[in-house]
Amino acid sequence: MFETLSDRLTSVFSSLRAKGRLSDADIDATCREIRIALLEADVALPVVKDFVAHVKERARGTEVSQALNPAQQVVKIVNDELIAILGGETRRLRYAKNPPTVIMLAGLQGSGKTTLAGKLARWLRDQGHVPLLVACDLQRPNAVQQLSVMAERAGVAVFAPEPGNGVGDPIEVARHSLEHATRQQHDIVIIDTAGRLGIDQELMRQAADIRDAVRPDEVLFVVDAMIGQDAVNTAQAFMDGVGFDGVVLTKLDGDARGGAALSVRHITGRPIMFASTGEKLEDFDAFHPDRMAGRILDMGDILTLIEQAQKTFDEAEAAKMASKLASGDGFTLDDFLEQMMMVRKMGPIKNLLGMMPGMGQMRDQLNQVDERDLDRIAAIIRSMTPGEREDPKIIKGSRRERIARGSGVTVTEVNNLVVRFFEAQKMMKRMSQGIGIPGMPGGRRPQKAAKPKKGRRVSGDPRKAGLPKSPAEPQPEKQKGLGALGNLGQRAPQLPPGFDPSKFKLPGQ
Repeated sequence: MFETLSDRLTSVFSSLRAKGRLSDADIDATCREIRIALLEADVALPVVKDFVAHVKERARGTEVSQALNPAQQVVKIVNDELIAILGGETRRLRYAKNPPTVIMLAGLQGSGKTTLAGKLARWLRDQGHVPLLVACDLQRPNAVQQLSVMAERAGVAVFAPEPGNGVGDPIEVARHSLEHATRQQHDIVIIDTAGRLGIDQELMRQAADIRDAVRPDEVLFVVDAMIGQDAVNTAQAFMDGVGFDGVVLTKLDGDARGGAALSVRHITGRPIMFASTGEKLEDFDAFHPDRMAGRILDMGDILTLIEQAQKTFDEAEAAKMASKLASGDGFTLDDFLEQMMMVRKMGPIKNLLGMMPGMGQMRDQLNQVDERDLDRIAAIIRSMTPGEREDPKIIKGSRRERIARGSGVTVTEVNNLVVRFFEAQKMMKRMSQGIGIPGMPGGRRPQKAAKPKKGRRVSGDPRKAGLPKSPAEPQPEKQKGLGALGNLGQRAPQLPPGFDPSKFKLPGQ
């Protein structure tokens, strides 16, 4: 959603990193580029003015002028201001002291209220609540049926006494739903209201009547993040006509610039509470301003990635898998297939990789990620026999041809999978032992083999080769003078007996 804004801001900050100190001209140029980036991302003009003014004021303060790395301080300032625009802190749902807690959804037609109702109900069910969906959208064709289908998929109950399609009184349905929830012991009631293609008095009157009939604990305004500047106008109109406590952003996985979503909170003063990022019921979570700011500035979102992994992976299974990974050889193709399916449950691979810091600079490579590659790998493994999955070493030529035919791939793809699996096995074994991995706790490096000690050198003279030589044998005294040159293949000269060199007067004596 915020790819354009993220790319522009990343390019602005990259030019700052080469500067040791920032002058007023550098700050003005940076703020000018930030203003252009926000306007191109469809952020409302009043929001842009306030944002740039705060950044410029802080950038000229002591926290940047006295910093060792001014560029990093500017990035931190922009990050802090983005968090402030998005709401500062994560806003949690307010629950009623005496159940049921009533949550009313309001918004235009096509903003995704009915789908969001199912996502919110599933999210609350996973947290231990017993939600009830209430069909008060009796205007749109098949809206009641759609909500019933969403309730069945989410595994929650639905209250839909009227068929809809223009038949029934939504205010009476909303009022009776509270009595039904109390009888059936539902602790949360989620009311799906009707929308219109645009703001009109009938829409506002009906939403206000439902609000007065049930007195909801939370009124959530559902806004399509792709509608641009009209999101701000619609939010302001609902704020004046009905009032709401929080904002829910839908369709954040779209390709629109999405800057208007950043403006809703600043214009209305109401926090963004939830975000919907896909079509599946699982593509929904609480909105965290700090994490969204990190994504926009290409700092990643590791916390969300960890939370998704914790939801998907069972602790007992993770511990069992860790022991297999430590052994290296105990990790089989069945285990590999199981782990791959777990990763698929976490969401699209592209989205998971996009949560890693710095991945914004590799967006072209991420766009080339094909989810069907995982399906082909799964097909190859499922075409193997249990024995082949347990011990891939037995997969030879004829077996590989059979697996390739069964999975609809080429023999080369089967070969590549087996080879990569063996390499991964070796790598996991090395990592578990800490061999050659700097910083691994308890790690050790492979010991070098001791070099064999050199034996006694044997002379090339056959007469001396057989002579014994002991370390204790006295060594001949070192010759001095001409004798130090060795015999050079001849015998050393012998002095005559009684010769005394001191009797000769040599020059200089």
